[in-house]
Order: sequence, then C-alpha cells, then structure tokens
Amino acid sequence: MSAERDSAVGEQGSDGGRKTAGAPRTAAAGTGASAASAKKAAPSKKAAARKPAAAKKAAAEKTPGATKPGHRQAPAKKTPAKKTPSAKKAAPAKKASSAPLRKAPAPRKQVVAPKKATASVPAAPAKTVAAHPQGESRTALVRRARRINRELAEVYPYAHPELDFENPFQLVVATVLSAQTTDLRVNQTTPALFAKYPTPEDLAAANPEEVEEILRPTGFFRAKTKSVIGLSKALVEQFGGEVPGRLEDLVKLPGVGRKTAFVVLGNAFGRPGITVDTHFQRLVRRWKWTDETDPDKIEAAVGALFPKSDWTDLSHHVIWHGRRICHARKPACGACPIAPLCPAYGEGETDPEKAKKLLKYEKAGQPGQRLRPPQAYLDAGGRAAPPLGAG
Repeated sequence: MSAERDSAVGEQGSDGGRKTAGAPRTAAAGTGASAASAKKAAPSKKAAARKPAAAKKAAAEKTPGATKPGHRQAPAKKTPAKKTPSAKKAAPAKKASSAPLRKAPAPRKQVVAPKKATASVPAAPAKTVAAHPQGESRTALVRRARRINRELAEVYPYAHPELDFENPFQLVVATVLSAQTTDLRVNQTTPALFAKYPTPEDLAAANPEEVEEILRPTGFFRAKTKSVIGLSKALVEQFGGEVPGRLEDLVKLPGVGRKTAFVVLGNAFGRPGITVDTHFQRLVRRWKWTDETDPDKIEAAVGALFPKSDWTDLSHHVIWHGRRICHARKPACGACPIAPLCPAYGEGETDPEKAKKLLKYEKAGQPGQRLRPPQAYLDAGGRAAPPLGAG
C-alpha cells in the first residue's frame, strides 16, 4: 500500500513531464498494478501535451539555457532581449527589401524636375521672340529699324506735319484741337479761329461760347475750348504771350502733353522729338521695335534705336505710313514697300491688286490733309485738301 501512495505522489508531482524512476514500475502487481498503470497513463497524456509546448518555447527562444531543468527561470524572461538581435537583423533585411521601393520615386522626381526646367526655359526666348522676331539680337533690331526708316524716307521724301500753321502759337493750338479727330478736320476749322483770334492775347480774352461754335466740327468742342483759352491765358501770364521752346515749360500749358510738346518743338523750333500718336504706337509694335504700350515708354524705347537728330523725321515717316498704307484694321500688306522687313506681314491684304484699293491720300490719287501744304508735297504729286464746306 505504501508503494501505491509513493507512486501516486511521485507522478502527480511531475510538472515538467518527467516520470519518477524506481519502485512504482517494479512493485506493480494485481489490481494495485493495474490501478497504478491507469494513473500513470493519465499523467503521461498531460506530459505528452506539455512536451510539444515546451519544445515550441525552446525553439522560439533558441537560447542555450533553455535546455536546463528550470522551466520559468530568469532566462525565459530574458528571451525577448535575445530576440531583439534577430529582430534587428531581420529589420535591415526588410528595409533592404523595401529600399528599392522607396528609392523608386526618387528617380521619378529627378526625371520630372528636368522636364519642368526645360518647360520653363522657353519662357525667356518667348519674350525675346515677341520683342525681336526670330531671335533678333539688339544689333539686328537697330539695323532693321534704321533700314525701315530709310525706306520710308524714300517713299515719303515730302513728309511734313499735316497741320496748317504759320507760327508756334497756331501749331500748339492746332495740335491740341487734333485730339480725337483728323488733321484734315482741324485744318478746315482753324482758319476761322485764327482769323478772329490771331494772337494769344486775343484768344485769352475770347467769349467761350463763340469759340465753342467755331470748334464744334472738331468734336469735344467744350473741352477743347477750355484748353485753348486756358493755354492762351498761360502764355500771356507766364511767358509774355510767346510759346516757350522748352519741353518742361510746354507741358505746363493746359491741354499740352509730351506728344503735343514734341510736335511743337520739332516743327516750330527745330528741336528733335518723337511724336507718339496712335499711328506711331500701332506701327512700332507691329514692327517689333518694342512691346511697350505706355506712350512714354514707347518714346524711350524707340528713341534708343535712332540718333536724336532723326527723331522728328522718323515721327513723320511712321505716321504718314500708318495713315496711307499700314492701316489699323486693313493694312495694305500687298502694296507695302517695307513688307520684307515687317514681322507682321500677312495681317492685312497681301494681294497686290486688292491692296492698292486700300491706299489713301496721295497714294490713292486723293487729296491730302492740308489746305496749304508745302511746295515739296505739291511737286511730288500731292493735292491740297478742300476747305470746310467745299463739295
């Protein structure tokens, strides 16, 4: 009986699946042996179930101390620290495997960057092309611009200001009146005005209503009346009734800007100036001399292309060409003498026969804008304009 109790205690106390050696196996006999074998069978199943678990733990831990008898000893808790080297080693492997995937976008970005750079490179040439056709250099632009002026000088050797005047006072008044109307209309109106008010003193003391009636055909006659009477008073009060010959003085007069001042300086005093009117602005942009739109900037840009001595005649050549051939809406490209030098060739009618029908003034056998033009104009085949009211 004592042998049975010892065997039961010994087997029940085995936690690690170890069997107690010795007496139980040799002392087993009869019913006692069968009962002892039955009890041994039950723990052996638990031990068999625990052995795989212990084996799995030992395999997972992979530590030399796992083979020692202690089951839940400190080395079991240290196994996570021992796992970290393997985990750290595994991590670089994952990074190494994923590194190509992360580096893959880098080449794509490097490919895209040059595309953006190359796309932005044409921006500078685009501006250059707009200002200078076909990549024209500054030197080439100057040469082409001066050649155009020489060609126009041959076409219009008689070019002159198209306002009738006999003195600087008449010219400054006529130029102020030419705003928003044609020179022809001004030339048809000023004879009556100057016949009644021949001097600045006379016009300064004039009745505004009477002046308005005379200037009505020019349009905006009330504003123009105020301007011509105002500038006449300024001439009398500030300059002794004489038109000043300096730009800074002229622009102080009512209704007088830089354009009017340069007309007066260039044609009444012989001092060079560029007249930037609507025709001048349109043509210099068509010819790609400049892409500026502000009159003062156009004046500076074009003036830099020519000697100062050419400025006044240049203004006449460009304005005359704009009025006779290079019109705003229908330029006569087919009849243009400078077509080979013009970047805008083809904007208008290119057929020579159709283009001839678009010509104006003496180029079309018609009268000019002056009632009393210079003799050189008449000698070149030009015709004087009819007076106001003539059929």
